[in-house]
Amino acid sequence: MPVPGPGYSITVRLEAPPSASAAGDLASAIGKVGGVITAFDVVESHTDRIVVDITCNALSEGHARDITEELERLPGVVVRKISDRTFLIHLGGKIEIRAKIALKNRDDLSRAYTPGVARICQAIAENPDDARRLTIKRNTVAVVTDGSAVLGLGNLGPAAALPVMEGKAALFKKFADVDAWPVCLDTQDTEEIIRTVALLAPVYGGINLEDIAAPRCFEIEARLREQLDIPVFHDDQHGTAIVVTAALRNALRVVGKSLANCRVVVCGVGAAGSAIIRLLLQRGPGEVIAVDVDGIVHAGRPNMDDNMAWVAAHTNRAGTTGSLHDALVGADVFIGVSAPNLFGAEQVATMAPRAVVFALANPDPEIDPLEAQRYAAVVATGRSDYPNQINNVLAFPGVFRGLLDAQARTVTDEMLLAAADAIADVVDDERLNASFIVPSVFDSAVAPAVADCVRRAATAQHTISM
Repeated sequence: MPVPGPGYSITVRLEAPPSASAAGDLASAIGKVGGVITAFDVVESHTDRIVVDITCNALSEGHARDITEELERLPGVVVRKISDRTFLIHLGGKIEIRAKIALKNRDDLSRAYTPGVARICQAIAENPDDARRLTIKRNTVAVVTDGSAVLGLGNLGPAAALPVMEGKAALFKKFADVDAWPVCLDTQDTEEIIRTVALLAPVYGGINLEDIAAPRCFEIEARLREQLDIPVFHDDQHGTAIVVTAALRNALRVVGKSLANCRVVVCGVGAAGSAIIRLLLQRGPGEVIAVDVDGIVHAGRPNMDDNMAWVAAHTNRAGTTGSLHDALVGADVFIGVSAPNLFGAEQVATMAPRAVVFALANPDPEIDPLEAQRYAAVVATGRSDYPNQINNVLAFPGVFRGLLDAQARTVTDEMLLAAADAIADVVDDERLNASFIVPSVFDSAVAPAVADCVRRAATAQHTISM
């Protein structure tokens, strides 16, 4: 069952009688409706009342209201204010720009701006590659979206997508010291997006595409890679594929299986699912079966777009048909990037012994993780309140740190696989177990390890291509 979490954390400021039982009464009221108290602070004390700030986690906005209403039912309690802590951290945005240099006097200004800056402009005009060395291009990524596939919420548009892009930029800075900036485009026309990003590209050392709906995202990424001399990375595809590949490598270590002998079912053939399949195929699995809302993907299916046709041509060699439940029979691995509550423990029981289940639909996975654990040997989700969280933040900061350090001009499967191996290798044999197949997103070893491996892979490929 879901548990209250910090995503719906509230702080309630209230007045209460100054009795010895006041704290207990308040805590009991919150517990009665399922809230979880995380802080209790007396901010004022008077002879006739106390003023208290109670911070607690809830399940939803409705649940937060239930908690507040229960508090108001207590005799003598008056709720003064309710603060939604998630909204509070977004006030005014989550990122800012600061100068890296001091501008304390006329000399500083002369070097940073006119007249000295003219010399830098002339140097770049003579050698455009100097922009990577002498401007923010060296360390800056554009986080580009059209708002057409925001999280699991759908087509919300560019303004509503901005909080996610801000958050992404903050993660880039936190984990890899990469300067990133949101670019939310007020168009969902493929040609306009490609043209706009190409026009903006001179400022950036890389492009991170985000929350752009399939199948348009495939064409946008492919054509931008053709046109630009900087790496283009679609995190919904490649970030997910990297972390899944890393987690699967370690999960198979736990269960003692080789990928070459495994039957892998991938449920969901959109941006994430397609990229997972493409990257896993580089590692030589025994078989991959793709499943979408219409069942098992096979070469004979009508009305497939280019992406689906590619998947059909490179998976399911036996031409199997049927439903997801049919695909699971005898499978060693399930990877879900699709929709909630698609199957139960009885279907996991039909999988091969010591099965691996990655139920990554978020916030509600394809199967309740506790149900999956009844028969699967290793279970992972996209959630932070269960073990083995498959989270893209393990990948994209370090990936771009490595790409920027190498002054890479593209992204290749070799670089993605190097990133996956780096993440997997952070979990050594002494720490590896069924509940710990990927490192914590706060493990400070992850981003540097990923960056180093990506940088070396990028440098090696650049040397080979020269």
